[in-house]
Amino acid sequence: MLVENEIGKEIVNCALNVHKSLGPGLLESTYQACLAYELHSAGLLVQKEVALPVIYKDVKLECGYRIDLWVNNKVIIEVKAVDALNDIHLAQILTYLKLTDNRLGFLINFNVPRIKNGIRRVVNNL
Repeated sequence: MLVENEIGKEIVNCALNVHKSLGPGLLESTYQACLAYELHSAGLLVQKEVALPVIYKDVKLECGYRIDLWVNNKVIIEVKAVDALNDIHLAQILTYLKLTDNRLGFLINFNVPRIKNGIRRVVNNL
């Protein structure tokens, strides 16, 4: 069974492959689908657009949150195709990590000339 850091290395490699093949300038949904395909091809369990309820005072509330990609139920990926990542994107993935009790996530912005500048590893210290 893979641990989070091993999964993270595979995520970065797959993101590099997608960006190398497609480059910047496409829709977020395109990158999400291609990254899911790469991760699945690498032997990882990938779930797309996973509904994420909020538990408030023991009540499960469907608030419309969706995890872009959830890998092996351990690592969350938030896919972006924006001019720049900002604080709201970081807050979003930190919230998803907390709500799922996961430790590791990646913000990946494919709308950059060099993908290494678009990958941000995010750790929730629970």
